[in-house]
Amino acid sequence: MLGKLAKWLRFLGYDTTYCNDLSDDEFLAQVDEGRMLLTRNTRLKHKVAPGHLIFIKDNDPKIQLKELVCRLGLRPESGRFFTRCAVCNEALEPIEGADVYGRVPHYIWTSHDRFSRCRGCGKLYWEGSHLERNRKEIKRLLGKKGAA
Repeated sequence: MLGKLAKWLRFLGYDTTYCNDLSDDEFLAQVDEGRMLLTRNTRLKHKVAPGHLIFIKDNDPKIQLKELVCRLGLRPESGRFFTRCAVCNEALEPIEGADVYGRVPHYIWTSHDRFSRCRGCGKLYWEGSHLERNRKEIKRLLGKKGAA
């Protein structure tokens, strides 16, 4: 239900777990781990103590993100943007270009000099045009908060 919102929160650098195959009990147990739960599931809305669950009303992930940033008073910092894996949420680490040779398209390897790797799943990242588009979208959505 909220996979795209989770991805955008990760883009902002927030530790965001997402799993769409948890039972209700497994999902609710994450409160014990100190997590804030986000859901669109109306059945779960009243099963968690106030302050631990946010019911997301809108269907659009970008509107969800904007609402969540406002509701929680989040202050996204540009220095944390794109520091987590969009797939598995683990932190990214710099990796030498020589270590990605043959693992990324040749034109990417020859046109980029900075790469990152996910510590969890090993996915490789580099600063492509999509990154600049996402930065502009963050700034558009969050205004000054997206430029912090």
